[in-house]
Order: sequence, then structure tokens, then C-alpha cells
Amino acid sequence: MSDISDAERCKVEVASARDFRKEIPKVVDELVLSCEREDCFDHVSLEQLPSRDALIDILERARRILYPGYFFRSRVDRMNLGYYFGQEATAFFEILSEQITLAVRHECLRHDLPCTHCEERGEQCAVLFMKDLPSLRKVLALDVRAAFEGDPAAKSPDEIIFSYPGLFAITVYRIAHQLHQQGIPLIPRIMTEHAHNLTGIDIHPGANIGQSFFIDHGTGIVIGETTIIGNRVRIYQGVTLGALSVPRGATDQLRARKRHPTIEDDVILYSGATVLGGETVIGARSIIGGNVWITESIPPDTKVFLKRPELIVEANSLRPERAAKEVKVG
Repeated sequence: MSDISDAERCKVEVASARDFRKEIPKVVDELVLSCEREDCFDHVSLEQLPSRDALIDILERARRILYPGYFFRSRVDRMNLGYYFGQEATAFFEILSEQITLAVRHECLRHDLPCTHCEERGEQCAVLFMKDLPSLRKVLALDVRAAFEGDPAAKSPDEIIFSYPGLFAITVYRIAHQLHQQGIPLIPRIMTEHAHNLTGIDIHPGANIGQSFFIDHGTGIVIGETTIIGNRVRIYQGVTLGALSVPRGATDQLRARKRHPTIEDDVILYSGATVLGGETVIGARSIIGGNVWITESIPPDTKVFLKRPELIVEANSLRPERAAKEVKVG
């Protein structure tokens, strides 16, 4: 039997816990001091940053407007369609304008920029974005059709809209790209990184992508900031449209330069293809095979593929029946 009772043991443990908790204020003090150091990052300031949760909410509301009836629990029909759009558009404007205001104000105060009347700019940019929603619906409809025509496994456009990660990533990209074109800081990249996190598809909002764009499967795709993609382009999983390695210390000089490739109309890039460099152009109607590495331009109407590897096919000598035969023959 133990020489110490349960009650006494509890008192010892409580005292020990108190000793450990006494260390917490010291940690807090050190954390506060770390915010005064220049080699650490923080946002301890009066201005409020845009909310990631609010931006995700904006994306969901945008999808309800861009694909009416698909992502709404209640029934949507011709009788209540005006009411549906009215409710969604009003709430969308309020949230989007607020988040744009926060992003603009943060940028101005953080970098000591001249006043741009952030609240007025937030409302103005939100309205400008919303005016593009009808045309954005048309562009996304072409993306849906491209997926349906390009994927025999797709049973209907509904299936694509509801479940295809490629279309989700494209939808978020097209929303973010519109805001990026308006010069809105922070928000576009937060949006596309949310899609990246959910789908594994990384599209920078600064990329320029044409109509009828189809991403099949999609996991592992990377499309860099200065990429230009034409119309009716099809991309499979694992494709990288990236930049060449940046020399140490040259990052700032390259920020404003084209660093990523141009993909012309009707090109197909199969899984694992890597195309790098701002001067690299893949000519129209070309087919880029899987796992190729390209850093030079390819003329139109060209097929690029690796030399067929030699396959070695032999029986598995470890199979029991084969091993038994070999023993018998011996």
C-alpha cells in the first residue's frame, strides 16, 4: 500500500499545477516583448484586417448568385427569382464593401499611403464588381460546358457545378481576378488560397485565363501570377505553369516582369507537365504530354511527349504456385 493517501496526493498535484501556471505570465511577457522586435511579424494595430471567415462567406454568397438555385436550401423558381436575387445581392454588397474597405484602409495605414477615401472606395468597388456578375455568369457557363464536353464521366452540368473541384477553383479564381483587376489588396489572394486549400489547385488571381477553361481532376495544378491562358485550354492534374528559379536578391526586380508562360488557344496539357518561364509560349492547338519539362517555346500544332520508356514484364517468382513448380522441376 502507498504511504500517502489519495487526498494528500491530490493536494500535491494541485500545488504542482500552481507552480507550473506561475510560469505562464513570464511567457506572456516575452511574447509581448517579441512584438517590439523587427525580426518578427505581427499586426498589433488599431486598423482591422479583412476577415478570412467573411471572405469565405462572400465566396459562398457569390456562388449562390452565379449558380442560382444550386447552393440554396429553399426552392428557387420563376415566381421568387427576383426576391431571391434581391436578398442575395443586397447582403453580398454589404459584406463585400465592408471587407474591401478594411483591405484598402489597412494598405493605406500600413504603407503610409495618401488617403483614398476607403469607405467610399469600398462601396464603389463592390458595385463595380456586382455589375460584372451577369457577364461572369456567362463566362462560367462556358467553363461548365467545356467540362461537360471534355469529360465523358460527367453525367450532367449539375454534377459538374455541385461536385467538380476544378470548377470550384475556376469560379473562385474568376471572382478573385475581377477584384484583382480593380486593384483590391489582400482579398483576391486570400480567396484563391482558400480554393487552393480545399482543392489542391493553386491559381494566382493575377493570371489571365480565357473562356471555356477546363481543369480535369486538378490536384496539384499550379498557375502563376503572370500566366496567360487562351480559350478552350484543357489542363490535367499535376500541371505547373510556373517561373524559372529566381536568383537570390533579384525578387524585387522581377515582381513587375512576366515570369510565367503563355498558353495559346486549344492547348491540352496532360498530367505532370511543367512549363516554366515568362518567354515560353505553347503554340495554339499543341498537345503537351505527361511529365514533360519545357522551358522553351513550342510552335503551334505540335505534340510534345517523352520517348516511350522500355517496360520489363516478367513473372513474379515469389508466387507460391510458381515456386512449387520450380522446386518440382529442380
